[in-house]
Amino acid sequence: QVQLVESGGGSVQSGGSLRLSCAASRSYSSYCMGWFRQAPGKEREWVAQVLPSGPTNYADPVKGRFTISQDNAKSTLYLQMNTLKPEDTAMYYCVAVQCRHPWDTGSWGQGTQVTVSS
Repeated sequence: QVQLVESGGGSVQSGGSLRLSCAASRSYSSYCMGWFRQAPGKEREWVAQVLPSGPTNYADPVKGRFTISQDNAKSTLYLQMNTLKPEDTAMYYCVAVQCRHPWDTGSWGQGTQVTVSS
C-alpha cells in the first residue's frame, strides 16, 4: 500500500488561503485520490477527489473555492483552499484507494489541521 503524509495546514483568518500537500511513498497513478475532513464532533466529510484519468469532483460546500491537483509524477496530491470560512475548520486527510473500492479500504494519511478564524 502507498503511504501518505499530509502537510500545509495552519491557522488563517476568514477569506484567507492555504495549500495542503499529500506526499506519497510512491507513485499512485493507478489509484483514486481524495481529500476528506473531520471537524470536532462531526462526521468525516468527503471534500474532493481526482480519478487516475484526471477528472475531479468536489463537495458542494467547497465547490468553486477548493482545487484538487497533483504533480506530473503522481506522487504528490494538493488541495488549494481559497476564500476559507470558519466552517472549513477541520482535520484534513488525504486518501489513496483502488477505484470503485470504498474509501475506508484505502491508505490514509495522519491528517493536517486547518483552523479558520472569523
